[in-house]
Amino acid sequence: MLRISYGAFLLLAITSFSACRKHVMEDMPMEKNIDYPAAYVVNGEDATVSVIRLSDQTVSETLDLMTGSAEMIMWPHHIYHLQSLGEHRLTVAVPGMDLSEGHAGAMAGMKGKVLVLDAVKGTVLKDLEVPVMNHNAVYSPDGKEIWTSQMDMAGKVLVYDAATYTLKNTIAVGMEPAEVTFSADGSKVYVANGGDDNVSVINPATKAIIKTIDVGDNPVAAWVGYDGKMYVDNEDGKSVSVINVASDKVVQTIALGFMPGSVAHNPTKKELWVTDPENGKVHYWTWDDAMQDWMHGNVFEAAAGAHAVGFTTDGSTAYVTNQMAQSVSVINTSNHTKIKDILVGKKPNGIVLKQ
Repeated sequence: MLRISYGAFLLLAITSFSACRKHVMEDMPMEKNIDYPAAYVVNGEDATVSVIRLSDQTVSETLDLMTGSAEMIMWPHHIYHLQSLGEHRLTVAVPGMDLSEGHAGAMAGMKGKVLVLDAVKGTVLKDLEVPVMNHNAVYSPDGKEIWTSQMDMAGKVLVYDAATYTLKNTIAVGMEPAEVTFSADGSKVYVANGGDDNVSVINPATKAIIKTIDVGDNPVAAWVGYDGKMYVDNEDGKSVSVINVASDKVVQTIALGFMPGSVAHNPTKKELWVTDPENGKVHYWTWDDAMQDWMHGNVFEAAAGAHAVGFTTDGSTAYVTNQMAQSVSVINTSNHTKIKDILVGKKPNGIVLKQ
């Protein structure tokens, strides 16, 4: 018979407990303290989020989206921020496939996810699976709901209760909807239906479709303007459709001559920026009061795969993600010159600023 002394047994128990505790601690997400103005960059291939401290424009933290998750997090995409009741939340959509080369078509049978993060602690609060791959997920302005697309031929928008994560509404829209966005005043929701070349307009209170607006070929998103407009980037149409929020009519179509990555409105500078991924550039338009139209200003360098843009609150600095260069370009908006490139993870796409 094998006999183990009490001392040896106690040592074995302590060693086992320590090893088990070490394993648990390694699996637990480490809380951060991101209590400073920061830009959050989603790195699609790495399934991470790079946190850029705005004060010194360096990467201060890297958040691992796989930490604490029971399932794979594949190709996280766009990111949104909400500050409500003193708390900062981030939403990240996980379509499960690489969208860096374009957004046409969804993979049959592919499910999506919505990740909810604490923006200060850097931890994943919720890993919510959705039936079909999704392009983005966004909080309603009051923070009570989370809206996400379903990139299917029978397109839908799902609305979840932000407190319980239960499904509240399913709204039928057009084919292969991509980005879901709210107007600046929160009065309307816009859904870009890539398969139908139109945009669905939804009343966020009643969840009813108000109008369907024809735009260009393969729209990806109606990006928010702070001038009573929404700006739709049409990938295959190589154009931007300008929608008046009050009338829900296209009031201008801007011909680009390149496939847009995204559109960003800088109200302080009265400029409209459109990224040119294939050439690693950013074009900007300026508002002409006399013509009541956007007029092309100029173009400047970012880096390969220029995609999403985030502006500081005062509009003086911009951050541009470069999917193929694994970087974020910092731009001085006064003279449209690059300040520096910040290395981040692989295939960075979405960006949002917490200020």
